[in-house]
Amino acid sequence: MPTALACRQPLRTAALALIAGLTALPAAAQSRRISHCIAIADAAPGIEFLHKAAWEDPAPEGGVRIHYVGHATFLLRSPEGVTVATDYNGRLGATAFLPDVITMNHAHETHWTPEPPAAIPHVLRGWAPEWGLPAEHHEEIGDMLIRNVPTDIRSWGTVEENGNSIFVFEVDGLCIGHLGHLHHQPNDAQYAALGRLDVVMAAVDGSMTINQDEMVEILQRLRSSVVIPMHWFQPSTLERFLDRMAQDFAIERPGTADYAVSLRTLPRQPTVLVLEPRLLRD
Repeated sequence: MPTALACRQPLRTAALALIAGLTALPAAAQSRRISHCIAIADAAPGIEFLHKAAWEDPAPEGGVRIHYVGHATFLLRSPEGVTVATDYNGRLGATAFLPDVITMNHAHETHWTPEPPAAIPHVLRGWAPEWGLPAEHHEEIGDMLIRNVPTDIRSWGTVEENGNSIFVFEVDGLCIGHLGHLHHQPNDAQYAALGRLDVVMAAVDGSMTINQDEMVEILQRLRSSVVIPMHWFQPSTLERFLDRMAQDFAIERPGTADYAVSLRTLPRQPTVLVLEPRLLRD
């Protein structure tokens, strides 16, 4: 049985290596806002990821407002008013409203648009222009940091490496993840890059994306405080997912499309929060 000191030594080594790597970066890279959601993880067997990444500053007041538009599209609003539409396909409803930021994934046309409105200042695609290369985003927009973890598209026996992305939104001390059109279990490096996710939006259809059993395994490993199901198509599909999750997570159905969350209001027990999709209207 390894001692506590022996277990901590690999993590100390990893931390020193990370610090040394950061000091070797160009000045412009060092000036970027550091993610507070990424936990230092050691690759040695038997050492689990530290999902509770530590930070000492008190959580800011306010919180993040989340509205479930539908399918895989959510509207996020930060305390400073920065708005983001996830997996944006050009349809938010009967509204002239345009978000400050859109993220997109191109596994299917319902998750992206080839011609986003020119008035949207920040368009973040989950794929790179060159086939097979990963998209790289680390954008500081107002009080929000947006970054991505590339994943593959796997369908009908084919693989498009780095074809999509999991987007992570860091705001008001929270780590919010949108798993996108996820087709496979993340590997250890991808889990480490994700870090801690307090709130996660997960596709639970079990057919066009990863199957439900594997999605449940992913969510059990992430152990997020709040899981918001998306991409479920039919109520029966959603119910099957909830049955699988009920053993380890509380289930809440507020009957609304909206959710306001802060570090102070995260539930004590990991919870699946079922939001009802509703298009925007002026």
